[in-house]
Amino acid sequence: MDIVDKFITTHSLTKAECIALFQLFDDENVMKKIREEAVRLQKKYYGTKVYARGLIEFTNYCKNNCYYCGIRRDNHHIKRYRLSEDDILSCCENGARLGFHTFVLQGGEDPWYTKDRMSHLIRRIKKEYPDCAITLSVGEKSQEEYLAWKEAGADRYLLRHETADESHYRSLHPESMSLSNRKKCLYELKEIGYQVGAGFMVGSPGQTWESLAKDLVFLQKLKPQMVGIGPFIPHHDTVFADKKAGSVDLTLKLLSVIRILLPKVLLPATTALGTLDPLGREKGFCAGANVVMPNLSPVENRKQYELYDNKICTGDEAAQCKNCLSRRVKNAGYELVWERGDYPEEKITKGAK
Repeated sequence: MDIVDKFITTHSLTKAECIALFQLFDDENVMKKIREEAVRLQKKYYGTKVYARGLIEFTNYCKNNCYYCGIRRDNHHIKRYRLSEDDILSCCENGARLGFHTFVLQGGEDPWYTKDRMSHLIRRIKKEYPDCAITLSVGEKSQEEYLAWKEAGADRYLLRHETADESHYRSLHPESMSLSNRKKCLYELKEIGYQVGAGFMVGSPGQTWESLAKDLVFLQKLKPQMVGIGPFIPHHDTVFADKKAGSVDLTLKLLSVIRILLPKVLLPATTALGTLDPLGREKGFCAGANVVMPNLSPVENRKQYELYDNKICTGDEAAQCKNCLSRRVKNAGYELVWERGDYPEEKITKGAK
């Protein structure tokens, strides 16, 4: 049995097998086989549904100084903002009117949003929209905070690990941050009972085949319910301003590999894909992706939440964004749906360290 057949049969790869598989990425017949299997699994568990999550970028303050990020602490050229609770509830109201049943609260690691403030916000949203799912994406926090927010009503948590390679991690982050703590947070989130999302940038500066292999091995161990990957795109106010963007083609190939590796995973076709390729998200669906995140944030704040340059959809009203995505999804042969779209196992398996 060759490595491709073994992978398709077992849904697993060692680090050495990952690297061997990467060496076959230029073989069109191999990639056709992998892509077709990814789409088969996508449709087995989700049919032709693509789930819409309403994204609310509620603060661009961040205490961290990640070298690749446009809202890093030391970027003094951007206008900082925080949405008030009422502003955030207004975004939810608009989203609910458009049919959304999942709200993703994403922001920098902003110390102003304490455990109690976030808990109060989560309870307000759940009171107004009891059937919605609340996803948080606010970085590395204490286990106490994660637990409080789960008890307040949060359902999911997105925390990209960015890279599972220690030396690569050090080249992307300041000394105040650590890969070990990032992994610890992910395992704690699973232990508490969140549906957890991890992920990484494709083509970030210093990334190698070995570091990508470590990412896939880590994802197999963590078994997250969602994996977000997208091509690295440089931001003009970071130390990586002059670096080359990641590859759309490689991102699409890795989407298919991740779908086979974790067959039931919720897999976004990211905005970064659509930024580098006008048909990037459509290509993502056809590679195994099944989630999109239209933006519900106030239009006047969209440009200020610029993690990378030339981010698309910063000027569209939410309704415009919804209609545009609906057309795109339909043109790719899929159906955009607004239901919660939970991971297809009622009981989330708790991670073991």
